[in-house]
Amino acid sequence: MKSWIQDYITAQHAALDSISQPTVEKLITTLQTAWREDRQVFIVGNGGSASNASHFATDLGKGSSDKLGKRFRVLSLTDNISWITALGNDYAYEEIFSRQLANYGRPGDLLLAISVSGNSPNIVKAIEWANANGMETAALVGAKRGRLAEIAHQVLVVGDTHYGRVEDVQMHVLHMLCYAFMELPELAVG
Repeated sequence: MKSWIQDYITAQHAALDSISQPTVEKLITTLQTAWREDRQVFIVGNGGSASNASHFATDLGKGSSDKLGKRFRVLSLTDNISWITALGNDYAYEEIFSRQLANYGRPGDLLLAISVSGNSPNIVKAIEWANANGMETAALVGAKRGRLAEIAHQVLVVGDTHYGRVEDVQMHVLHMLCYAFMELPELAVG
């Protein structure tokens, strides 16, 4: 068991080391623009990525906003279970995020998608809707990349296919996106 634990830790380090620092920097700049221009930030994910989406919305909406003074307008589309189940039941599960965006999304807003496979139909459809309606789009995906890597304006790839490791690294990235605003005073110039 000790060797399995060490192998897991080694692989986790490699997955974390695979992230592109310039891509993280660009995502921070994109969030800074959304904040400056008072744009809405939406985030989506399924399963563990849905939990990461909720966590990110909390950290950006509270922690980052508290530090900046001016608030981020951020919403996780994973959090209204009544609406999600109504949309899934009455239309299709693939539309649970795009139908919410039809109510909320405006040109210039930002949609951040989290997916290990990059092929979740409901997230692909949300990115397609956002792109067609003048929104900025970004995706955090695993090494399989999937359709999201082809259609999102910005893509951060975690160089692993193990769901747990990729989700962990994606949460590292989401924390960096939030803590940049908490720990870098120069980002608060708006």
